Amino acid sequence: MGVPDEKEIRWLGSAYKDLLAFPKEARKEAGFQLAKVQAGLEPADWKPFDVVGPGTREIRIRDASGAFRVMYVAKFEEAIYVLHCFQKKSQSTRRSDQTIAAARYQAVARARRNEQ
Repeated sequence: MGVPDEKEIRWLGSAYKDLLAFPKEARKEAGFQLAKVQAGLEPADWKPFDVVGPGTREIRIRDASGAFRVMYVAKFEEAIYVLHCFQKKSQSTRRSDQTIAAARYQAVARARRNEQ
């Protein structure tokens, strides 16, 4: 499965299904950018999104059919957690998208605490 020191991607909730609903070019770009993150590199266009949880980042993808976002957290040693994938409809990120990502972040944090 991939390069030996490549980090595993873990998809939370409907994130993978939501990514598959992106138009083909946006989906390909999201995959390419996530592969960069797996290799320990930074995506081409991203911003921190700490309001969701510490270390959360948002990959920004633009194509002919609109703006798309992939929220993830890569700070944990064991995996990259993809929290939420969605199409952005306005200048600011909808509260509902932030809430979904934050709930999934909290689920990861709880699961990690329970494993220790």
